[in-house]
Amino acid sequence: MAEKMKNQGEGDKESARKYNQETEDYAKSGKAEKAAKDAEKAVEGKERDALLEAERVGKSHSHGEDPKLRKK
Repeated sequence: MAEKMKNQGEGDKESARKYNQETEDYAKSGKAEKAAKDAEKAVEGKERDALLEAERVGKSHSHGEDPKLRKK
C-alpha cells in the first residue's frame, strides 16, 4: 500500500530540498552547458522564426514584468 503523503502546506520544505538538489546535480552534470549550446544553435538556425513566434505568443499572455525585479 502506498505511504500516505503528509501535507506540508505552503512552503513545502521537502519538495524544495529535492528540487534544489536535482537542480544542483543537473548543473554539475554538464548537461546544462550542452542544452545552452543546443538552444543557441536553434535560435541561430532554422528554428529561429518558430522560436521567436513562440516567444511572442508567450509574452502576449503576460501582464508585464514585475517592477519589483528592477528595484535596487
